[in-house]
Amino acid sequence: MRSHLFSTDAIVVGSGPNGLAAAIELARAGHSVTLLEGAEQIGGGVRSAALTLPGFVHDICSAIYPVGVASPFFKTLPLAEHGLEWIHPPAPLAHPLDDGSAVMLERSVRQTAVNLGEDARAYLQLMAPLVDTWPQLAEEILAPLHIPRHPLLLARFARHALRSAEALGRARFSGRRARALLAGLAAHSFLPLDRTASAAVGLVLGLLGHAVGWPLPRGGAGRLAGALAACLQALGGRIETASPVRSLDELPRARTILLDVTPRQLLQLAGDRLDNIYRRRLAGYRYGPGVFKIDWALAAAIPWQAADCARAGTVHLGGTLEEISAAEHQVWAGSHPQRPFVLLAQQSLFDELRAPTGRHTGWAYCHVPNGSDVDMTEAIERQVERFAPGFRELILARSTRTAAGYQRYNPNCIGGDINGGVQDLRQIFARPVFKPDPYATGLKGVFLCSSSTPPGGGVHGMCGYHAARSALEHLSDQP
Repeated sequence: MRSHLFSTDAIVVGSGPNGLAAAIELARAGHSVTLLEGAEQIGGGVRSAALTLPGFVHDICSAIYPVGVASPFFKTLPLAEHGLEWIHPPAPLAHPLDDGSAVMLERSVRQTAVNLGEDARAYLQLMAPLVDTWPQLAEEILAPLHIPRHPLLLARFARHALRSAEALGRARFSGRRARALLAGLAAHSFLPLDRTASAAVGLVLGLLGHAVGWPLPRGGAGRLAGALAACLQALGGRIETASPVRSLDELPRARTILLDVTPRQLLQLAGDRLDNIYRRRLAGYRYGPGVFKIDWALAAAIPWQAADCARAGTVHLGGTLEEISAAEHQVWAGSHPQRPFVLLAQQSLFDELRAPTGRHTGWAYCHVPNGSDVDMTEAIERQVERFAPGFRELILARSTRTAAGYQRYNPNCIGGDINGGVQDLRQIFARPVFKPDPYATGLKGVFLCSSSTPPGGGVHGMCGYHAARSALEHLSDQP
């Protein structure tokens, strides 16, 4: 029986995908939920807007959602009924090389392997067994530390994943094409490619490309946030925007509070109410590199030298494994590479709602040192021009945001870190600290539900879902 002393059962602070997921799971369990968002628009890192010229729709932060379409939690929601439509480009990913060709990550493992020449057999042997068991593997890796249900499968994955991308690439592949493909995938980890566990992200993203694809939402990233919000409201949940929270003391009474924030903000919100040991451990939480991002309004599609690039929603620009590794090392050393690794998306090739007829959008970012306010426009556009001569002539307008600017835009992006903190071997298993329930803060009824908790960064909502399950155990113990 619910107490009349509380105006709402649960308050969720922050409307990123994890905050929305936590709120939905609590509402599905029959609890009254109020979600508070400090900005005027919901979504956190899942928003879209007209950043350049009228008629052009740009994704402000994230854009391509392999873990979103694969999310075990999102699959349980009627997102299509609330306006979400996934678009799957013919190929998930292209990785052009300086010889004018492109390495393609295709939906088919075998078709991808054929594109890798001498490494075809090695790629098949590495990826095919894992792709075939992806649903079971997803259960294991998209969850907090636990006793595995599929220990042999997890061990097979870990044998390759708990290595550096450089070591895995050189051990498994002899040719530059397969090594380049793995390097680009692994660079999504924000880790130096000689760091243990950098291979894990590369393997997961490759597996996702084969198992579920790398789709984009028709009409913009905001359609995903909108569908999640509609699910919450259909369950009776309330959403209040323009409602920043600076202290837990500001919140109305509730039986439980879930915070879609990073450890630094938790320290600010909770102050001295946290246990001293926990507070010190949170203060030692490490944030990773930031991003510098550009959105372009274009007069025509990007003129790739390798025609196959036009079949892919995402394009990795960085050349060989050695070049990508060098660029990521420079970022970790605190410098800005002249040839950065660039992640580019071309949504308007597949979604007519993104630009006026005949026009196109481009979306790209590169990694930079945390907190950087350096403008990387020239370096990024030089990398695009390298693989698409004539690109600059198509630019009608651009919008840019530095790493420091990202934190000003979204306080969860500390120093421009869009991953919620470093995801190396230590902070994969101790996120934000090592404890039996990583979502519990030690304050009665207060839980952390951001990407600074397991399973970490990515638009999948699983951090919010698992935090909500932890909070529901707390609620079940209350009268």
